[in-house]
Amino acid sequence: MSEFRLTQISDTHLARRLGKLTANFDRVREHIDATRPDLVINSGDIGFDGPNAPEDLDYARSLHDALPAPCRYLPGNHDIGDNPTQVGAPPKEPVTEKDRQAFIAVFGHDCWRFEAAGWCFIGLNSLVMNSGLASEAEQFDWLAAELASTDGKPVALFLHKPIFLDAPDDPELEQTSFRYVPMPARRRLVEMLHAVDLRLVASGHVHQRRDFTHGHTRYVWAPSAGFMISDKRQERIAVKEVGLVEYRFQPNAFEVRHIRAPGQVDVDLEELIPEIA
Repeated sequence: MSEFRLTQISDTHLARRLGKLTANFDRVREHIDATRPDLVINSGDIGFDGPNAPEDLDYARSLHDALPAPCRYLPGNHDIGDNPTQVGAPPKEPVTEKDRQAFIAVFGHDCWRFEAAGWCFIGLNSLVMNSGLASEAEQFDWLAAELASTDGKPVALFLHKPIFLDAPDDPELEQTSFRYVPMPARRRLVEMLHAVDLRLVASGHVHQRRDFTHGHTRYVWAPSAGFMISDKRQERIAVKEVGLVEYRFQPNAFEVRHIRAPGQVDVDLEELIPEIA
């Protein structure tokens, strides 16, 4: 395969009771039907509240099954709970092995690796990092083995949370620590990735579209496909809008296209609060 076309969607937050988010997903489905990528990756927060409403995960899976392209999935904090950080209060809904297994039962493995167009693609569960769960150590062991077998191929990494804001040694700040892979797991992950030709890190979680380069690695934050968060609730780091990201990979090269599907609407979180309550 000389070219591999991949579409990343993220933070769909699907639930049967949230019709505006389903409508945005329908617009995404229509766009994917028109463009027919080789693969779709949902990089997490697939359902709205997996830990407390497992039917959200089932509903989300049924909508993804209707996409006209194969899919791979990664968990977000709204799917399996959040990871603790070194600073700040513990998460209200901490990640658990029970919720992780519930995710796997619906969507399959929470970490994976495949190759296409001369690239090695790796997906990680960023929510077990710093959790102390046995699955955290198991994933790091698995990752070490996978990185050792890349054979010099360029690597594209997908995960829910961005690894950092601007640089690996960014300090953990209490008010924003939940946005990024927490320390000390972040440090360990970055050190492991130094061993390979890491060209791309693609994430979601922040509900803002961002694209920057650090070193020789490009970092892409996919926006939410479902809703945006107003400035009064969340500081503005980059572009606040709904949308998705398209990639074209060729041997030793790739292109990124930031788009929104025709008809997608910038639903504000405030509009959803009556339905959530």
